[in-house]
Amino acid sequence: MDLGKPIAKGNTAIIYLWENKIIKIFNDYLPKSESLYEANKQKFAYSCGLFVPEIFDVTQIDGKQAIIMEYIKGSTIGDILFKNRQEAEYYMKLSIEIQQKIHMITADGPLEPMAGKLRRQIDLAPELDERHKSTLIHKLDSIAYEKRLCHGDFHLFNLIMSDHKVAIIDWVDSSAGDIRADIYRTYLLYSQFSMELAEMYLRLYCEKSDLSKEEIFQWASIIAGARLSENLSSEESEQLMDIISYYCPFQ
Repeated sequence: MDLGKPIAKGNTAIIYLWENKIIKIFNDYLPKSESLYEANKQKFAYSCGLFVPEIFDVTQIDGKQAIIMEYIKGSTIGDILFKNRQEAEYYMKLSIEIQQKIHMITADGPLEPMAGKLRRQIDLAPELDERHKSTLIHKLDSIAYEKRLCHGDFHLFNLIMSDHKVAIIDWVDSSAGDIRADIYRTYLLYSQFSMELAEMYLRLYCEKSDLSKEEIFQWASIIAGARLSENLSSEESEQLMDIISYYCPFQ
Protein backbone atom coordinates (compact mmCIF):
# COMPACT_ATOMS: atom_id res chain seq x y z
CA MET A 1 0.00 0.00 0.00
CA ASP A 2 1.55 3.29 -1.12
CA LEU A 3 0.94 5.91 1.58
CA GLY A 4 3.31 8.46 0.07
CA LYS A 5 5.85 10.37 2.14
CA PRO A 6 5.42 10.47 5.93
CA ILE A 7 4.43 13.77 7.53
CA ALA A 8 6.08 12.91 10.85
CA LYS A 9 8.31 10.32 12.50
CA GLY A 10 8.46 9.44 16.20
CA ASN A 11 10.21 6.93 18.42
CA THR A 12 7.48 4.33 17.99
CA ALA A 13 5.70 5.08 14.72
CA ILE A 14 5.60 6.86 11.37
CA ILE A 15 2.67 9.15 10.53
CA TYR A 16 1.10 9.50 7.08
CA LEU A 17 -1.68 11.68 5.69
CA TRP A 18 -3.71 9.54 3.29
CA GLU A 19 -7.10 10.34 1.78
CA ASN A 20 -7.69 13.01 4.42
CA LYS A 21 -7.04 10.57 7.25
CA ILE A 22 -4.07 10.09 9.55
CA ILE A 23 -2.46 6.66 9.37
CA LYS A 24 -0.05 5.76 12.15
CA ILE A 25 2.24 2.84 11.29
CA PHE A 26 3.98 1.30 14.30
CA ASN A 27 7.56 0.06 14.39
CA ASP A 28 8.09 -3.70 14.25
CA TYR A 29 9.80 -4.08 17.64
CA LEU A 30 6.71 -3.04 19.62
CA PRO A 31 4.34 -5.55 21.26
CA LYS A 32 1.54 -6.78 18.99
CA SER A 33 -1.02 -5.13 21.27
CA GLU A 34 0.55 -1.65 21.04
CA SER A 35 -1.81 -0.20 18.44
CA LEU A 36 -4.94 -1.38 20.26
CA TYR A 37 -3.51 -0.23 23.61
CA GLU A 38 -2.93 3.29 22.26
CA ALA A 39 -6.21 3.43 20.34
CA ASN A 40 -8.24 2.52 23.44
CA LYS A 41 -6.69 5.38 25.39
CA GLN A 42 -7.57 7.85 22.65
CA LYS A 43 -11.08 6.41 22.35
CA PHE A 44 -11.60 6.96 26.08
CA ALA A 45 -10.53 10.61 25.82
CA TYR A 46 -12.84 11.04 22.81
CA SER A 47 -15.73 9.45 24.72
CA CYS A 48 -15.27 12.03 27.49
CA GLY A 49 -16.25 14.83 25.10
CA LEU A 50 -12.75 16.21 24.59
CA PHE A 51 -11.75 17.46 21.14
CA VAL A 52 -9.62 14.47 20.18
CA PRO A 53 -9.12 12.83 16.75
CA GLU A 54 -11.67 10.08 16.27
CA ILE A 55 -10.34 6.55 15.82
CA PHE A 56 -11.71 4.91 12.67
CA ASP A 57 -9.89 1.59 12.69
CA VAL A 58 -7.12 -0.46 14.28
CA THR A 59 -5.68 -2.72 11.61
CA GLN A 60 -2.58 -3.99 9.84
CA ILE A 61 -1.02 -2.41 6.77
CA ASP A 62 1.68 -4.37 4.93
CA GLY A 63 2.07 -6.56 7.98
CA LYS A 64 2.55 -3.66 10.40
CA GLN A 65 0.27 -2.46 13.18
CA ALA A 66 -1.67 0.65 12.21
CA ILE A 67 -4.24 3.09 13.52
CA ILE A 68 -6.44 5.04 11.13
CA MET A 69 -7.83 8.22 12.64
CA GLU A 70 -9.38 11.59 11.91
CA TYR A 71 -7.14 14.25 10.38
CA ILE A 72 -7.33 17.57 12.24
CA LYS A 73 -6.19 20.33 9.92
CA GLY A 74 -4.36 23.19 11.59
CA SER A 75 -1.14 24.28 13.28
CA THR A 76 0.15 23.32 16.70
CA ILE A 77 -0.09 25.98 19.38
CA GLY A 78 3.65 25.55 19.81
CA ASP A 79 4.27 26.63 16.21
CA ILE A 80 1.79 29.50 16.57
CA LEU A 81 3.38 30.72 19.81
CA PHE A 82 6.90 30.80 18.40
CA LYS A 83 5.70 32.93 15.51
CA ASN A 84 3.89 35.24 17.94
CA ARG A 85 6.17 35.33 20.99
CA GLN A 86 4.57 38.52 22.29
CA GLU A 87 1.38 36.50 22.79
CA ALA A 88 3.08 33.65 24.67
CA GLU A 89 1.08 34.19 27.86
CA TYR A 90 -2.23 34.14 25.97
CA TYR A 91 -1.44 30.79 24.33
CA MET A 92 -0.07 29.34 27.54
CA LYS A 93 -3.28 30.30 29.38
CA LEU A 94 -5.29 28.68 26.59
CA SER A 95 -3.32 25.45 26.92
CA ILE A 96 -3.79 25.43 30.70
CA GLU A 97 -7.56 25.80 30.32
CA ILE A 98 -7.52 22.70 28.11
CA GLN A 99 -5.33 20.75 30.52
CA GLN A 100 -7.65 21.64 33.39
CA LYS A 101 -10.62 20.29 31.39
CA ILE A 102 -8.72 17.02 31.03
CA HIS A 103 -7.95 16.95 34.74
CA MET A 104 -11.63 17.36 35.68
CA ILE A 105 -12.40 13.91 34.26
CA THR A 106 -12.50 10.99 36.69
CA ALA A 107 -10.55 8.16 35.10
CA ASP A 108 -11.30 4.96 36.99
CA GLY A 109 -11.86 2.12 34.57
CA PRO A 110 -10.15 1.54 31.22
CA LEU A 111 -6.96 3.54 31.68
CA GLU A 112 -3.68 2.27 33.09
CA PRO A 113 -3.10 3.44 36.69
CA MET A 114 -0.40 6.10 36.82
CA ALA A 115 1.40 4.47 39.75
CA GLY A 116 1.94 1.22 37.83
CA LYS A 117 3.15 3.09 34.76
CA LEU A 118 5.64 5.20 36.74
CA ARG A 119 6.86 2.18 38.71
CA ARG A 120 7.58 0.32 35.47
CA GLN A 121 9.41 3.32 33.96
CA ILE A 122 11.54 3.84 37.07
CA ASP A 123 12.46 0.16 37.04
CA LEU A 124 13.59 0.45 33.39
CA ALA A 125 15.71 3.60 33.89
CA PRO A 126 19.33 2.57 33.18
CA GLU A 127 20.88 5.46 35.17
CA LEU A 128 19.18 4.45 38.41
CA ASP A 129 20.68 1.84 40.71
CA GLU A 130 18.58 -0.36 42.99
CA ARG A 131 18.86 2.09 45.89
CA HIS A 132 17.55 4.94 43.73
CA LYS A 133 14.70 2.82 42.39
CA SER A 134 13.65 1.58 45.82
CA THR A 135 13.63 5.10 47.28
CA LEU A 136 11.63 6.57 44.41
CA ILE A 137 9.08 3.76 44.40
CA HIS A 138 8.66 4.07 48.17
CA LYS A 139 7.99 7.79 47.72
CA LEU A 140 5.55 7.04 44.89
CA ASP A 141 3.63 4.60 47.09
CA SER A 142 3.38 7.16 49.90
CA ILE A 143 1.45 9.79 47.89
CA ALA A 144 -2.35 9.61 48.04
CA TYR A 145 -4.37 11.08 45.19
CA GLU A 146 -7.68 11.02 43.36
CA LYS A 147 -7.53 9.27 40.00
CA ARG A 148 -8.11 11.78 37.23
CA LEU A 149 -7.42 11.70 33.52
CA CYS A 150 -3.80 12.70 32.90
CA HIS A 151 -2.44 13.18 29.39
CA GLY A 152 1.13 12.25 30.31
CA ASP A 153 2.78 14.25 27.52
CA PHE A 154 0.89 17.53 27.58
CA HIS A 155 2.63 20.44 25.86
CA LEU A 156 2.00 23.08 23.22
CA PHE A 157 3.08 20.85 20.33
CA ASN A 158 0.40 18.27 21.14
CA LEU A 159 -2.34 20.86 20.72
CA ILE A 160 -3.64 21.67 17.23
CA MET A 161 -5.55 24.89 16.60
CA SER A 162 -8.31 24.15 14.09
CA ASP A 163 -11.12 26.59 13.25
CA HIS A 164 -10.76 28.35 16.62
CA LYS A 165 -10.94 25.03 18.48
CA VAL A 166 -8.02 23.11 19.93
CA ALA A 167 -7.55 19.37 19.38
CA ILE A 168 -5.49 17.30 21.81
CA ILE A 169 -3.31 14.64 20.19
CA ASP A 170 -0.88 11.88 21.26
CA TRP A 171 -2.61 10.02 24.09
CA VAL A 172 -0.24 7.05 24.35
CA ASP A 173 1.13 8.18 27.74
CA SER A 174 -2.24 8.93 29.32
CA SER A 175 -3.21 7.30 32.61
CA ALA A 176 -5.50 7.50 35.61
CA GLY A 177 -3.47 9.44 38.13
CA ASP A 178 -2.61 12.55 40.08
CA ILE A 179 -3.04 15.83 38.25
CA ARG A 180 -0.08 17.25 40.21
CA ALA A 181 2.18 14.64 38.60
CA ASP A 182 0.82 15.52 35.16
CA ILE A 183 1.46 19.21 35.80
CA TYR A 184 5.02 18.55 36.91
CA ARG A 185 5.62 16.39 33.84
CA THR A 186 4.56 19.32 31.62
CA TYR A 187 6.74 21.70 33.62
CA LEU A 188 9.71 19.33 33.26
CA LEU A 189 9.26 19.04 29.49
CA TYR A 190 9.17 22.82 29.13
CA SER A 191 12.17 23.28 31.46
CA GLN A 192 14.35 21.08 29.25
CA PHE A 193 13.42 23.32 26.34
CA SER A 194 12.95 26.81 27.84
CA MET A 195 13.08 27.62 31.55
CA GLU A 196 11.27 30.90 30.83
CA LEU A 197 8.37 28.98 29.29
CA ALA A 198 8.39 26.46 32.14
CA GLU A 199 8.19 29.13 34.82
CA MET A 200 5.42 30.94 32.95
CA TYR A 201 3.45 27.69 32.74
CA LEU A 202 3.88 26.91 36.44
CA ARG A 203 2.97 30.43 37.56
CA LEU A 204 -0.15 30.55 35.42
CA TYR A 205 -1.30 27.07 36.40
CA CYS A 206 -0.97 27.86 40.11
CA GLU A 207 -2.81 31.17 39.59
CA LYS A 208 -5.67 29.38 37.79
CA SER A 209 -5.98 26.61 40.38
CA ASP A 210 -5.78 26.10 44.13
CA LEU A 211 -2.50 24.20 43.80
CA SER A 212 0.85 25.40 45.10
CA LYS A 213 4.31 24.86 43.63
CA GLU A 214 5.19 22.75 46.68
CA GLU A 215 2.28 20.36 46.05
CA ILE A 216 3.27 19.94 42.41
CA PHE A 217 6.98 19.55 43.12
CA GLN A 218 6.46 16.63 45.52
CA TRP A 219 6.36 14.65 42.27
CA ALA A 220 9.64 16.10 40.92
CA SER A 221 11.98 13.22 41.74
CA ILE A 222 9.46 10.54 40.72
CA ILE A 223 8.66 12.06 37.33
CA ALA A 224 12.34 12.78 36.69
CA GLY A 225 13.18 9.16 37.51
CA ALA A 226 10.47 7.85 35.20
CA ARG A 227 11.63 10.11 32.36
CA LEU A 228 15.09 8.53 32.57
CA SER A 229 13.55 5.45 30.92
CA GLU A 230 13.14 7.45 27.70
CA ASN A 231 15.66 7.97 24.91
CA LEU A 232 17.47 11.10 26.16
CA SER A 233 20.74 12.89 25.64
CA SER A 234 23.47 12.57 28.28
CA GLU A 235 22.92 16.23 29.19
CA GLU A 236 19.19 15.68 29.78
CA SER A 237 19.90 12.58 31.86
CA GLU A 238 22.36 14.51 34.03
CA GLN A 239 19.78 17.24 34.61
CA LEU A 240 17.23 14.63 35.68
CA MET A 241 19.68 13.00 38.08
CA ASP A 242 20.32 16.44 39.61
CA ILE A 243 16.55 16.88 40.14
CA ILE A 244 16.31 13.46 41.78
CA SER A 245 19.25 14.16 44.11
CA TYR A 246 17.84 17.57 45.09
CA TYR A 247 14.23 16.57 45.77
CA CYS A 248 14.88 13.08 47.02
CA PRO A 249 18.37 12.99 48.60
CA PHE A 250 19.78 9.53 49.19
CA GLN A 251 21.50 8.59 52.42
